[in-house]
Amino acid sequence: MTAPTDDRAAVRDAALWIELLLRQFPELLHELAPARRSPSAPPPDGARPHAARGRTRAEREEALRVEQAHGLTPSGPATAPLRLHVSDTIRDITDGVVELDEAVHDRLRLPRPRRAQVPERLLRVAALLGRASEDAVLAAHIRDETRRMARRCTRALGAAEPVVRVSGRCPWCDSVSLRAFPARRAVLCVNPACRCADRDCDCRTDPAHRHTWTQSAWVRLAEESGADLGELAGATADTAEREVRR
Repeated sequence: MTAPTDDRAAVRDAALWIELLLRQFPELLHELAPARRSPSAPPPDGARPHAARGRTRAEREEALRVEQAHGLTPSGPATAPLRLHVSDTIRDITDGVVELDEAVHDRLRLPRPRRAQVPERLLRVAALLGRASEDAVLAAHIRDETRRMARRCTRALGAAEPVVRVSGRCPWCDSVSLRAFPARRAVLCVNPACRCADRDCDCRTDPAHRHTWTQSAWVRLAEESGADLGELAGATADTAEREVRR
């Protein structure tokens, strides 16, 4: 039985999100284990003889957990402090991949998957995408979960949020400054001088805020700006294909 178009698209996008995760997850592990200082480098001001003593209990426990899970050496006296936001991301993605791997096997009525590291589990899920394409609910779940984890990985690595230029003029300032932000599923006016007439919008009082159109407002935005509604929808689609090309 041929899978519907939407199901095939979900599986295709899931494969690309998995590809992105396979590429970026090792970078997270590298970020968690910063390079050691040169032995000839002077110690930082106020450094203790044993810098490890200055680390918090949470950092020490997290370093041990990461070492056990991924084979990384905990930060020692000559390393930078553990980056807890990166560690939290690694934990979230690791747990998410394990749960996804087990959920896919359970949904497809396969034996419980054996224990494995994140890359192997992701490759295992990718190998089952063909069978998952016959189940619309499962295909969408794999796409949504891999997208969520890839997005969190990207944020932790400090990558810039993707931005897509869209046609039309801002209804408020009449400039060609409309931009789509796929990760937010929103369109913003990036003109710093733009101010709308909505009293509840923060763009009136906060110079850093930009007027935002969420999906429910795209039809009206297309009418008022001269933009094409189909283009708006396509530009705001959070697709892995756009991310992989970056």
